[in-house]
Amino acid sequence: MKNRLKVLRAERDWSQADLAERLEVSRQTINALETGKYDPSLPLAFKIARLFSQPIEAIFQDEA
Repeated sequence: MKNRLKVLRAERDWSQADLAERLEVSRQTINALETGKYDPSLPLAFKIARLFSQPIEAIFQDEA
């Protein structure tokens, strides 16, 4: 699944650790999300969407 996490994070000048702290996950989780190695759970996807004040579909796109 493609996502815009890295771009959204960079726009706010947040490090991976900053974002991880805000989402209460590890920095490794953020790295895995940004590199497409891990797809977020639905609760985590909603938490990310709320944090960036965007709909889930604006952040995550299906690659199909």
